[in-house]
Amino acid sequence: MKQQWYAKKWVIIAMHIAAWTLLFSLPFLLRPSYETKHEHDDSYSLIKYIITAALWAGYFYLNAYLLMPKFIYKKKYWEFALIQVVIFVIQIVFDWILFETFLAARTYELKPAILFVFFPFLFILATSTAYRMIRDKIKYDHILQQKEKENLTTELSFLRSQVSPHFMFNVLNNMVALARKKSDVLEPSLIKLSALMRYMLYEADEEKVPLEKEIEYLQSYIDLQQQRFGNHVTVQFNASTPDKHYDIEPMLLIPFVENAFKHGTGLIEEAKIVIELKANNNQLLFKVQNKYNPTSSEVKDKTSGIGLNNVERRLKLLYGHFQHLSIQQQDGWFVVTLQLNFHA
Repeated sequence: MKQQWYAKKWVIIAMHIAAWTLLFSLPFLLRPSYETKHEHDDSYSLIKYIITAALWAGYFYLNAYLLMPKFIYKKKYWEFALIQVVIFVIQIVFDWILFETFLAARTYELKPAILFVFFPFLFILATSTAYRMIRDKIKYDHILQQKEKENLTTELSFLRSQVSPHFMFNVLNNMVALARKKSDVLEPSLIKLSALMRYMLYEADEEKVPLEKEIEYLQSYIDLQQQRFGNHVTVQFNASTPDKHYDIEPMLLIPFVENAFKHGTGLIEEAKIVIELKANNNQLLFKVQNKYNPTSSEVKDKTSGIGLNNVERRLKLLYGHFQHLSIQQQDGWFVVTLQLNFHA
């Protein structure tokens, strides 16, 4: 995955340098214009200020990168507090040494010096602690996002792999039925099955495929089922031409059609399946209806419902709230309606 520009090391270093430069330039930038410049322009005072600023910067990174992980994250709070007191005392000692070195002509007063050191110390402690916690939180959230993405990819692959064997189980049953009948359509059926296998092997592993290919896949499956059932079931497949090119996850729609053939055939008078597909304005409307016998005591086999459960799970993972799946039973019809946004 391509690294964002702001996450590059040289950018981070440049941002830190800019932040420190701005921070330690503030006393000079905010100095009143009418103030006498004799004291501020004193070269020894400036050297002392630069060394003190470097010490504060060093303390910032010492606390953020060493003390925080070693003590706070390990819940060694008393040790952390003691070390902070020691560092504060060391800062006062360094301030006295620098004062005596560069400003020996002046008198060093301890009380004002303690206050002068205390407030910058408190500020650097707070900012370095906040910096480390925010940095780690961002890093942790990024790792969670990566794991979530990996888990999503793994789960989608698993669900898709479950669809394929279920579909193949049904198609092979069709082939067995044709072979028993010694049907002349067995050979063209095998050719269509070969085309379906090619789609499943080479297209189904893609993240998305053109909607036209998914429609062709559905048509081939429907043709194979019609060859199996003949006049025992009436099938209508109405797929309008999309208003533009759309991509869709492979094998997302086939479980609805499988379910219709599984439960819309058999001991049902005038069995009928109606399939409609429309794609326009970035919206997909897919509707599958099949007649069913509400008084039938049909016992479902162990594989029943696998496809629909999977596709519901896939839809939630892929489209979230940008899809709506409706499953209803009304007036002797089992109706499944799917609406989704292609650009969700």
